[in-house]
Amino acid sequence: MRTVGFLGGYDKTDLLLYIARMLTLAQKKVILIDTTILQKTKYVVPSITPTQSYVTEFEGFDVAVGFRSPEMLKQYLGYENKGLDYDIALLDIDSLEVAEKFDIEKNYKNCFVTAFDLYSLKKGVEILGAFKKASKVYKVLFSKNALKEENEYLDFLTLGYKVAWDKEIFNFPIELGNYGVMIEDQIVARIKIKKLSEHYKNSLMYLVSMIFENDISSSSIKKIMKSMEK
Repeated sequence: MRTVGFLGGYDKTDLLLYIARMLTLAQKKVILIDTTILQKTKYVVPSITPTQSYVTEFEGFDVAVGFRSPEMLKQYLGYENKGLDYDIALLDIDSLEVAEKFDIEKNYKNCFVTAFDLYSLKKGVEILGAFKKASKVYKVLFSKNALKEENEYLDFLTLGYKVAWDKEIFNFPIELGNYGVMIEDQIVARIKIKKLSEHYKNSLMYLVSMIFENDISSSSIKKIMKSMEK
C-alpha cells in the first residue's frame, strides 16, 4: 500500500476528495484517512450511523474518520497484524502529534498544503517538526496570485526543519467560484468538477500525474477528468 501524506493546517478535504475519486476511477482501492481536529469529512461525507470513529464508503472509496493513530484504524478494520488492504491511502494531517503517530517519514510521498494566511502557514509548519531526517516534501500552494514572495516566505519559515522541498510546486487558485462549486457538491453529496475553473482542474491533473505517476498514467488522467465533468 502506498501512503501519501497531505500535511498542513489548511483545509484539504475537497482536494483530497477529488484525488480519491480520480484514483478510484483508475481502478485503485483507496482510503482517505481524516485525522484532523475538525474532522470535516464527518460532516460533508454522508454516513448512516456516524460515531466517534468509523469507516464509510463514498463515491467508490473508503473514508476513515476519528482515528488518531494507525493502530486504532487497523484494530477497527481487523488488520492488527498486517497492512491495510488498499492500494493507496490518502492521509490528511493537521497536527504534529498525529504526524508522529503515523510516522510520516515512512510515507511513499508527502505534500505540504497551505494557503498564505498566518494560521495556515504557522500551524502547518509545526507539523514539519515530525521529520527527524532530511525528507523530500512537495509544496501544494493555495493562493490568489501565486506570488514569488509568498513562496520565499514559506522557505523562510521552514529554515531549520528537516525538509527538502521538491522542485515541483503545485499552485492552486483561490477563487470564489470554485468555493461555490464545492458547496454545491457537498449539498448533493456527489463529486463533480465540471464547474471548477480550468486553472484548478489543470493543477489537479498535474498534481495527480506527478504524485501518483506509478499508479495512474497521464492518458488515464485526461479520460477520468472528462468522465468527471459529465
